[in-house]
Amino acid sequence: MVDQTRSGDPSRAALDRRTELGQFLRTRRGALKPEDLGLLSFGRRRRVPGLRREEVAQVAGVSVAYYTRLEQGHSDNVSAEVLDAIARALRLTDAQQLYLTQLAKPKPDRKRTPCTRSQQLRPALQQLLDALDVPAYVTGRRADILGWNRLAAALFGNWSELPPHERNWARLVFLSPTTRDLFVDRDGKAAAIVSMLRVDASRCPDDPQLAALVGELSVKSEEFRRLWAAYELRRKSHGSLRLTHPLVGDLTLSYEIFPLPDDPDQALLTYHAEPDSASADALRLLANWGTDATTPIH
Repeated sequence: MVDQTRSGDPSRAALDRRTELGQFLRTRRGALKPEDLGLLSFGRRRRVPGLRREEVAQVAGVSVAYYTRLEQGHSDNVSAEVLDAIARALRLTDAQQLYLTQLAKPKPDRKRTPCTRSQQLRPALQQLLDALDVPAYVTGRRADILGWNRLAAALFGNWSELPPHERNWARLVFLSPTTRDLFVDRDGKAAAIVSMLRVDASRCPDDPQLAALVGELSVKSEEFRRLWAAYELRRKSHGSLRLTHPLVGDLTLSYEIFPLPDDPDQALLTYHAEPDSASADALRLLANWGTDATTPIH
């Protein structure tokens, strides 16, 4: 998962792309049964659950040797057509198929900010956040929280009280019980954060800060280790979120995610309530209280 051979300092380690590719394919193969692919389950006794390599190769229409090399991380000459066939055989979601492609055939993105460059929020974006009358914030790589408005702080917690490196959704969800308790679907929120980190890992495997974050959470959270190893990925651009706020009680909010065109590493998230609903009333109360309504985050 994390390669520390380049340095004894875990904070300078990197995620190994070939190792990730092989582990991803083995994990997804292990999550399926022959019946899932319309195959008869017969032959020698299975020592472990899941599909055999030859079964995936058969359905994908490639040789067992070819698929085995791919599971070993050797993807230099793999075609997009073969990856599509393997994705279909393994019943991958769209997000998982994109993850597979990015691991097997990484392409440099000229618009992408280098992984080692510090993340900056444009002043105009902060001005936009401050002008919005709904909770809103901007995230960057590694689920870092780069900027937010007053209502987002009242809803989720006063992130300004945290050191910059702790303004991170992964650390908050897995290491801060108070933050975790805000979410009615705590498990769903945790899975969404891990999915976000997985996408970053496929796009930017040489990010030492991401590797350090994954290592830290793996040590401190058994739940994170389990979710990280499951390779469950989903992409969402909108949805609903249920919260239990310590001051205003239960809220049901809709959210929208807007990737920023000039920086694909950053996204603007906004939350709003249905008009004339109890949740809308709760947001108005939070807006009136402002920072006095801020929830403790530790």
